[in-house]
Amino acid sequence: MTRYRWTIVTLLFFATTINYIDRQVIGLLKDYLAKDFNWSEKDYSNIVMAFTTAYAVGLLFVGRCIDITGTKLGYTVCVIVWSISAMAHALVKSTFGFTVARSFLGLGESGNFPTAIRAVAEWFPKKERAFATGIFNSGTNIAAMIGPFAVMWLYHNYGWRQAFIWTGIIGFIWLIFWLIFYDIPAKQKRLNQAEFDYIHSDIPDASNIQVNKISWAKLITYKQTWAFLLGKFFTDPIWWFYLFWVPSYFNSVYKLDLQQSWIYVSTVYLVAGFGSVLGGYLPGYLIKKGWPIRKARKRTMLFYAFLVVPVIFVQYGTNVWTAVALISLAAAAHQAWSANIFTTASDMFPKHVVSSIIGMGGMMGSVGGILFPLFIGIILEHFKLLGKISAGYNIIFVICGFAYLVAWVIMHFLIPPAKPVKA
Repeated sequence: MTRYRWTIVTLLFFATTINYIDRQVIGLLKDYLAKDFNWSEKDYSNIVMAFTTAYAVGLLFVGRCIDITGTKLGYTVCVIVWSISAMAHALVKSTFGFTVARSFLGLGESGNFPTAIRAVAEWFPKKERAFATGIFNSGTNIAAMIGPFAVMWLYHNYGWRQAFIWTGIIGFIWLIFWLIFYDIPAKQKRLNQAEFDYIHSDIPDASNIQVNKISWAKLITYKQTWAFLLGKFFTDPIWWFYLFWVPSYFNSVYKLDLQQSWIYVSTVYLVAGFGSVLGGYLPGYLIKKGWPIRKARKRTMLFYAFLVVPVIFVQYGTNVWTAVALISLAAAAHQAWSANIFTTASDMFPKHVVSSIIGMGGMMGSVGGILFPLFIGIILEHFKLLGKISAGYNIIFVICGFAYLVAWVIMHFLIPPAKPVKA
């Protein structure tokens, strides 16, 4: 049997890495840009909210469009839009300009996960999907690990504008490989019949399936849909907080700058990368041991939810490495959780609507990502004026610590049977 499906995962991994490098540049340069453009904490929160609002709107419609256009064309268009938007940051001269550039970046980047999850559903049987998702999702951590060093080097040697330009260019380089190597299994000549049959091994007859369209109105009537949507709503904003505020947290609380703190930020995401891959491996291992898919998925997600809780003790840390250890564990658990919650969508829904479900769930996650930064901005601005900004971060970390348990309980009781949707 050929193993071409792992080539597909490699493509998705690099796309996700590029996606997150592009979006995190502004977070890494926040303290420098704040001085140049005279940003307050609320100004920066508004810029983040512009990105997440566009991201939310894009997820809702891009996911549906990808179900219509297909994976290859959909990903191509999204990468072109987000790469151009990333480079456009270098041209802006005002806070409003950043808001506009971030909005277009959000629209383009919203296509990454709906397309990638659809590609995994096309190329992997259910027992391997969480592992495959964990692998490509670890690109978010690799981006956050190498991003601080790369952005710091570009900033100190060429200025902040070049940091945006060069991170945007790499998207076009990836696109060449995507156009050459990707196609759906039925059209891909680089895999043999044995691998094709294995990919479709959890489908009784892969060559004779009647595909029925499902409208948005119909999708939102399923409990399975709402379980996925609410799970994303409560947990996605936590990752956005790590991405956009952790560098500033180290700088503000431990009196560091980007050049000093990049090693701490990189350590957090290095550990998180292991969480992504191992988090996807564990349920697959249990399924191979004979566990039902529902039981394996839910038990591992509960385990990961508990692993996040210790982050509430970050306020008691005596040095920066204690904070790094606790945040790293929480970030790794989030990535493990993320690999599995994405896979619940392809567990419960047919392949031809997976992008729509992922888009809807991502939209709900982004709604949370809009509301949470608003709260963060108010809290941090308040405690900053009091000269106690660390107290503001402590409140936020407590919320982060319990969000996953809340999400798991909602998902557990909303769909106890977790029966797949028939279409």
